[in-house]
Amino acid sequence: MKVRIVLSNRSSEPIYQQIVNQLKAQILNGELDAGEGLPSIRALAKLIGVSVITTKRAYEELERSGFVYTQPGKGSFVAEMNLDFVKERKLATLQEQLAVLMVDAKTLQMSYAEFLEIAHVLWEEG
Repeated sequence: MKVRIVLSNRSSEPIYQQIVNQLKAQILNGELDAGEGLPSIRALAKLIGVSVITTKRAYEELERSGFVYTQPGKGSFVAEMNLDFVKERKLATLQEQLAVLMVDAKTLQMSYAEFLEIAHVLWEEG
């Protein structure tokens, strides 16, 4: 099984969202291929030490957003998708978020160099 999930208790994100984000990233990066089976809800819960309810919620979110599909009695699988379209959609969202951050930075009278320095430090931290 190629699925890798690393959870952080220090993250402000709920556990189910950490699972969703990591699986989405693995799909978008090509680490998980279309049609590839995911661990069952119970198996993933046991593997990463969370409740079945948490993994079920994550899988439901992934299915709603079109990243996985479920076949009753067979399991959940990575959905076939146009990765260019998905990446473009994510890029548009990222640009919207950056625009909000830039307005906040300008409100604080932060210089462009200061803004870039913060971005650089955060980027390097991972």
